Amino acid sequence: MSKEKLPFMGLGSHLKYLREQSHQSLSEVSGAVEIDENSLSNIEAGKARPDEEILLLLISHFNIQDREAVQLWELADYDSEIPEKIRPDTDANNQKPVVMLLAPDGRTIYSDGVEIITNNAGVTINFTQLQSPNKTSSVAKVGMSYDQAHEVLKTLEKALLKAKYLNSQKNLPAET
Repeated sequence: MSKEKLPFMGLGSHLKYLREQSHQSLSEVSGAVEIDENSLSNIEAGKARPDEEILLLLISHFNIQDREAVQLWELADYDSEIPEKIRPDTDANNQKPVVMLLAPDGRTIYSDGVEIITNNAGVTINFTQLQSPNKTSSVAKVGMSYDQAHEVLKTLEKALLKAKYLNSQKNLPAET
């Protein structure tokens, strides 16, 4: 594919540069913004443009501020206006925007394994299922800060203790 047919090459190159400067792998960044690695690879190669929500997550993930965030938005060439959360003049208190993605359904997916990746941004947990004797596939990825990871660990420990000691049914003595 020639460079003329890659309209998002500038955007992709800039995002790849940011990822490499933060010493993160495709897997880490794709896990943090909840897209698959191939999609992120295509975005970085200029072959695809991320959805507006994904670009906002990438801007937040890399902690991009002011003019650079606006520049990325302009490189994406969306039909919509620049969101207020990345406009330099709307962030008077220097507060970081919070972006949250909610799961589209409430189904429980069970996993056979887990991979945990840590970096400067925090922790990414990749839950996997065994597909064949030599192949696993990702069923869910969750990214979080180190503080949140510590809270998750405490909550998990409490839940396991409750399950072990409080959830066993106690029978009343038989009547005689």
